[in-house]
Amino acid sequence: MSATKMTGAKALLEALERQGVKHIFGILGGAILPVYDELCRHPKLRHILSRHEQCAAHAADGYARASGRPGVCFATSGPGATNLVTGIANAHMDSSPVIAITGQVPTNGSNSSYMIGRDAFQEADIIGITTPITKYNHQVRSAAEIPWAVNAAFYIATTGRPGPVLIDVPKNVQTDVAEVSFDGKIDLRGYRVAGPPHPLQIRKAVELLVEAERPIILAGGGVITANASDELLTVAELLLAPVATTFMGKGSFPEIHPLSLGNIGMHGNPLANKMLLEADVLLAVGTRFADRATGNLDSFCPEAKKIHIDIDAAEIGKNIEVDVPIVADAKQALSAIYERLIKQVKKKTDSPWLQRINEARKLLNPPEKAEDGKLKPKRLLQTLRKLLPESTIVTTEVGQNQMWAALYFKALKPRTFISSGGLGTMGFGFPAAIGAKTACPDRHVVDIAGDGSFIMTEQELACSVVEDIPVTVIVLNNGVLGMVAQWQRLFYKKRYMAVKLGRSPDFVKLAEAYGAQGFRVESIAEFEKAVKQALKSTVTTVIDVPINSEEDVEPMVPPGCGLGQQIGDY
Repeated sequence: MSATKMTGAKALLEALERQGVKHIFGILGGAILPVYDELCRHPKLRHILSRHEQCAAHAADGYARASGRPGVCFATSGPGATNLVTGIANAHMDSSPVIAITGQVPTNGSNSSYMIGRDAFQEADIIGITTPITKYNHQVRSAAEIPWAVNAAFYIATTGRPGPVLIDVPKNVQTDVAEVSFDGKIDLRGYRVAGPPHPLQIRKAVELLVEAERPIILAGGGVITANASDELLTVAELLLAPVATTFMGKGSFPEIHPLSLGNIGMHGNPLANKMLLEADVLLAVGTRFADRATGNLDSFCPEAKKIHIDIDAAEIGKNIEVDVPIVADAKQALSAIYERLIKQVKKKTDSPWLQRINEARKLLNPPEKAEDGKLKPKRLLQTLRKLLPESTIVTTEVGQNQMWAALYFKALKPRTFISSGGLGTMGFGFPAAIGAKTACPDRHVVDIAGDGSFIMTEQELACSVVEDIPVTVIVLNNGVLGMVAQWQRLFYKKRYMAVKLGRSPDFVKLAEAYGAQGFRVESIAEFEKAVKQALKSTVTTVIDVPINSEEDVEPMVPPGCGLGQQIGDY
């Protein structure tokens, strides 16, 4: 095992290069200066200067989701590290492989006032703070330890159920010189990744599916993570089983496919919500049965036999009791199910169940009515789908804009719809779009935003312009914090409190102030023209789309109700 003498800062960057890292999002500060000084000598690593550490974490998250490779972010100690926390928590909730590296005050030195644990300037216990929201975190104590820490971080973040990992590097460790080896073996006591699916459980699942008269597949984010969309499609088409998706599973199955039911949940497609309740067998893949997906747990598919595939054993049986648990990677499990099914099932072209689905589709998703030309979210998003190439990556902010996008913007391919699911983080979409565009520079990236959410991270316009990372932001501008206003309208007798933003700022002028371009549109025709111009642009474009402040996201399952109690029209 060969070793080379070098500083901890150099060892850190060398280790990242060996992991194939090409991009780092971050903001420097005193406790991580040695690493940034070393960055000058690593031309293969491009550093992208975010304007807030939270946005650096969101950009790394968007990078990871678009590419399937880990996203990396840097921050200094104290407030730099704590500003990463929301982004790390977001990645944790949505199982995204983000590697966060933070500087830290020295562990030793000639002046004892700078030691860890003495409340030194910009000291924060980021290990303690992030323990509940990381898959693993670690503070290195020597330069020689850094390659192992980096390799372990990437291994843990990307195997099993992905998630964020944080490495905290004290400043003296960055400057210390040591004999460093990059050949160390990763052996983590107690860390085990799920193996192949158990044959007995596969057999039980196939028996249920073969006997099923009304099967439905529920696809979650785990299908996308496992790159299992092709396997999902083959199983669905063999069984003629309709496919519904969770919000995080959007894009795992093409939403223009005849077997697609759309999203389930609080703001799900009525067809998906209704037909799920009629299923006699439910094959759930890579989903944790979150409350926004299931509604009231007691009324969720009460008559169906349930097969649950998930790589994380902790998720099986946590929210919903299942009949056949399968702890395995979604791709492996679906492949094994297909190989067994193909021996027992002949591919069909029709079935009574599919006829029932199509009848319900006509009733619950009727043809579009002629529009009056007003800027309505449904028509805007359907128009946007027609304008964007299939390969376009769409991110969203959080709020009404997000749910309108889930309902009306059809995702056609995996990793083309990126949003904050579990944590529901306002401000996520724009920096995530910057990260996605960095990962996939040859593809268009569009952020579907609300004014309230975009305002939270609009300063990243500076990052996108200066770093030459052009994306498009479509702001559905209603002058209010829309989703909260909707709840106040529906459940609090219109007692509006702290939700009215007004028409501030002027998004066109804001974009232009940063060196981006901005458009304000007043009709569908103007919207189409602005989007086409944005797709041709070499700078970031902000499109301001004024909509009615009392426009609701419908349909909706009220809190505490089951999927069968959905109100409002699709």
